[in-house]
Amino acid sequence: MLLVYLDNSSTTKPCVSAIKNITTCLEENWGNPSSLHSLGIKAESVLSDTRSAAAKILSCDMDEIYFTSGGTEANNISVLGAATALVRRGKRIVTTSIEHPSVLETCNHLERQGFEIVRLHPDSDGNISSRAIKSAITKDTILVSMMLVNNEIGTIYPIKVAADAVKTVASPALIHCDAVQAFGKMNIKPKALGIDLMSVSGHKIHGPKGVGILYKSKKARINPHVFGGSQEKTLRSGTEPVPAIAGLLGALTELNIEDSYKIVARVNSYARIKLGQIDNIVINSAENTLPYILNFSVTGYRSETMLHFLESNNVYVSSGSACAKGKGSYVLHEMKLPTDRIDSALRISFSKYSSFQDVDRLCESLLDGIKSIRQSYNR
Repeated sequence: MLLVYLDNSSTTKPCVSAIKNITTCLEENWGNPSSLHSLGIKAESVLSDTRSAAAKILSCDMDEIYFTSGGTEANNISVLGAATALVRRGKRIVTTSIEHPSVLETCNHLERQGFEIVRLHPDSDGNISSRAIKSAITKDTILVSMMLVNNEIGTIYPIKVAADAVKTVASPALIHCDAVQAFGKMNIKPKALGIDLMSVSGHKIHGPKGVGILYKSKKARINPHVFGGSQEKTLRSGTEPVPAIAGLLGALTELNIEDSYKIVARVNSYARIKLGQIDNIVINSAENTLPYILNFSVTGYRSETMLHFLESNNVYVSSGSACAKGKGSYVLHEMKLPTDRIDSALRISFSKYSSFQDVDRLCESLLDGIKSIRQSYNR
């Protein structure tokens, strides 16, 4: 039975170039990039080429690109690093209540350390208003941490509004953007958006797991929280994982943001039409969200039950963020959606490999699932 994979926000299938680059590094280019001999220099060239490729996509300088183990570490480095570096100038941090857990939990930790955490809440469509952002940013705000695209519903947030508000009130705040679900899917120029720190993950763009990028503008001063050698200019010590970084380079070289967006936008539109024809289905993602993510509820049928029925048909979706591990969606809860919609929510997420046929298979399996589960309820 053909596999239908619609869980690309959790992770993506590694592309051909990523796999090839990883294999080459493991077999041939396995030196330590800090070593001064030829094997080390050859390994270092992988890091340099990857920095260059990422910098070109982001229209920034190579020395503003730092390697991490992924989005979670990049988020932690940014939030902790900014908070501790700027604590003498204030303790106010502005974020949202629907950030990724790696930001939410880091802010919770800082709150226990005496920082003031201002959490902005979404409306019923998942939007954070520009007015709320502007009102929250004061002169003693030292950090604004806001994702660019929500990982559960695909809502795009106005990060530029936050950057402009910081300038308006002459706040010392740095702007941190979790761009894990946005990078590779939107054209992002951090300097133009006023972003000082930005997090990226390799396995969301058809690269390997275990590698990510932190963009840090030259003007941003943050404290390190991993100590050891001088790797990554002391910001993130530890021997760089050259094979994973080589895989990331492969993914970066295969990126075609415009063409992939067109494919996904068409598939998303088709999915909205097809899902809308099925009784019990309510779409939770607003029309103006990033088309890579589509959240909907099959009301009356619990998420986990339907998810496993779909899996039995070789159709793979999610019940929300992979990091939630099956718990009810806090994002939908913050949007104040009815309990039956939260308990029955599913997330499908697309990639350049997605097709209309995938959507057809999904809808056929959903109809079969509704019929089968209803019959089991009536026994």
